[in-house]
Amino acid sequence: MRYINLIFLFSLASAISHAELATNVLATTVKISLPPETLFLKESNVVGYSLASASCITCHSAEYIRTQPKLTRTTWKAEVTKMKKVFGAPIPDGSIDPLVDYLVLTYGVK
Repeated sequence: MRYINLIFLFSLASAISHAELATNVLATTVKISLPPETLFLKESNVVGYSLASASCITCHSAEYIRTQPKLTRTTWKAEVTKMKKVFGAPIPDGSIDPLVDYLVLTYGVK
């Protein structure tokens, strides 16, 4: 019986020690510094430019958009729709077509 009590006490002490360690780790503030954004979307008078600046850049960089292959309208529309429906991109209803217009005119195949 003493052996079981010793195992229990050792296990309890170990659990408390791990809980304290986890608490200390979780309470630590970590600061990171990201490099400044150096690449922006190509400016345009097309309505979709402001939509792209407001909706797309909240989740990924302009570089990600600018380095895509020259996509067709159908492919850009599928990508934008996927971003909205699957990934929850903050694209207002009815804004997909103007956004696609900008992407096709600026980064796509007409």
